[in-house]
Amino acid sequence: MSQKKHIHIGGKSIGFPGVLAIVFIVLKLTGEIDWSWWWVLAPIWISAIGGVAFLAIVLWAHHSNS
Repeated sequence: MSQKKHIHIGGKSIGFPGVLAIVFIVLKLTGEIDWSWWWVLAPIWISAIGGVAFLAIVLWAHHSNS
């Protein structure tokens, strides 16, 4: 009887905000857009703020129910 070994090679994808940030960075570096770096990197910091807000809401809801 043979045993199958499952090999998992992988990682996490960068997601839509990461792809959008890379596109914006390339456009900024090639001179196609003349945006502030704050707006070029906005997909990253907006998603980070959203994640922190979600975590705060979950923790608040958990604390309220206990």
